Amino acid sequence: MAAIATAIVVSFSNSSSPLFLSKLTSRLHFASFPMRFHHSTRKLMSHSQPLASTLGLTHPTIIETPKISFTATDVDVTEWKGDILAVGVTEKDLTRDAKSRFENLILNKIDSKLDGLLAEASSEEDFSGKVGQSTVLRIKGLGSKRVGLIGLGQSPSNIALFKGFGEAVVAAAKSAQASNVAIVLASSEGLSSESKLNTAYAIASGAVLGLFEDQRYKSESKKPTLRSIDIIGLGKGPELEKKLKYAGDVSSGILFGRELVNSPANVLTPGVLAEEASKVASTYSDVFTATILNVDQCKELKMGSYLAVAEASANPPHFIHLVYKPPIGTVNTKLALVGKGLTFDSGGYNIKTGPGCSIELMKFDMGGSAAVLGAAKALGQIKPLGVEVHFIVAACENMISGTGMRPGDVVTASNGKTIEVNNTDAEGRLTLADALVYACNQGVDKIVDLATLTGACVVALGPSVAGIFSPNDELVKEVVEASELSGEKLWRLPIEESYWESMKSGVADMVNTGGRQGGSITAALFLKQFVDEKIQWLHIDMAGPVWNDKKRSATGFGVATLVEWVLKNASS
Repeated sequence: MAAIATAIVVSFSNSSSPLFLSKLTSRLHFASFPMRFHHSTRKLMSHSQPLASTLGLTHPTIIETPKISFTATDVDVTEWKGDILAVGVTEKDLTRDAKSRFENLILNKIDSKLDGLLAEASSEEDFSGKVGQSTVLRIKGLGSKRVGLIGLGQSPSNIALFKGFGEAVVAAAKSAQASNVAIVLASSEGLSSESKLNTAYAIASGAVLGLFEDQRYKSESKKPTLRSIDIIGLGKGPELEKKLKYAGDVSSGILFGRELVNSPANVLTPGVLAEEASKVASTYSDVFTATILNVDQCKELKMGSYLAVAEASANPPHFIHLVYKPPIGTVNTKLALVGKGLTFDSGGYNIKTGPGCSIELMKFDMGGSAAVLGAAKALGQIKPLGVEVHFIVAACENMISGTGMRPGDVVTASNGKTIEVNNTDAEGRLTLADALVYACNQGVDKIVDLATLTGACVVALGPSVAGIFSPNDELVKEVVEASELSGEKLWRLPIEESYWESMKSGVADMVNTGGRQGGSITAALFLKQFVDEKIQWLHIDMAGPVWNDKKRSATGFGVATLVEWVLKNASS
């Protein structure tokens, strides 16, 4: 008999806002089983600017995105009724006996109902359980209409792999136009209780993220049919309920971050980015406050480095500062998350030209700010105790005009240090300089900044791994552990002080970029000049993983790691 332990409904519905997913608020409905955690939506205020003012007259379509519910159950896999029974299998799970029958108990049980069809088909299709492999069969003999085998590789042990499994299941469901799916691991009996919780979290997260398709800028949209996923054999009870709710909270932040990055620069201006940040604060006003500084206020704070970058654009800069404070209790730790917020980067007078310059993708140069604001949205729902968090973004565009910053200009940052601009396309670090000084002035204990900062980091680590730089070993340990829980990939690179020689200027304190060699290291050394030595600081160069070339879409990278890191510093 099936014992339903948990049902969680996650709704990611667009609102009347012309730009983004609505903010989600959690409501707990306590009743008889199943217990439901329902994420409902609130409509957002429309942007104050007239619709016709947008360049190209482009406005996002309001698309109603589906709700997806997750139910934890211990139903017999052969009796489950629905569209697809998806089985996660390792290479070892496919071991056969002398009669070519599966030795794995779950696969053997399923295949015995199918008269060996599953074993036969997996052999014919050369399915070996490797990551990325899958096979889905239309069958008779089970409660489900189809059974799918999804490869998990040799020995799945990390969050990223199970997130990928969740995404693969959703891809199979989309292909089959399935409305309900069950997920089971062929070998889950060896997992600890904690591992089962983390696995369920990862699968649910991957499924929600895999279901997402950003269709706001298409003239026609397709509605996914998938409505529910049953997770079989990974536990039940309040701990699992809490973990699945957490998956929904973090996923909502990641999707928000994706939509921010995906939005074209003619829609997502610095002002609109500031509006979206303010909406996060107003949606979770019990724990958030927002301050948006205009040009004059930034001048009062002597942010010459940031304002120099913004000078050429017709769209004025907006300096964003959100503050999270816990709803109850005292604050033990103060953190700052600083995100690079270039809503478009032309390169300035050192304009991006030639193959590989990716100027058409420079809307993603605000990926660091998207990670910071996505984390803010998630934390507004989670509401950790004991920690205060500052979310800081110096939003602007890097354009070209007669009033703009020129190569050779000297600009002065808010800490008094002077910078000779030898390359206007190394502008992100100029905005971050003043943002980091501002963060230090908030009395925080630790700072993490995120930026799509250098192509050099992409050359070094490729498209899937972000580079991290820090003089603080303990902070590195904290952030790396957070990334292991989130499934996002980080790799520590050195802060080689001897490379600072290439950053010296004959007329100012420093130049803003060194030579081609070690470009991501010299960029980190530059940022270090604007951080108080008494404050722990870590820099994440996420130029590679901000974007998925294959999917032609943003990834939402950084959100999950930031949330995990904040929770590591919280008291509960």
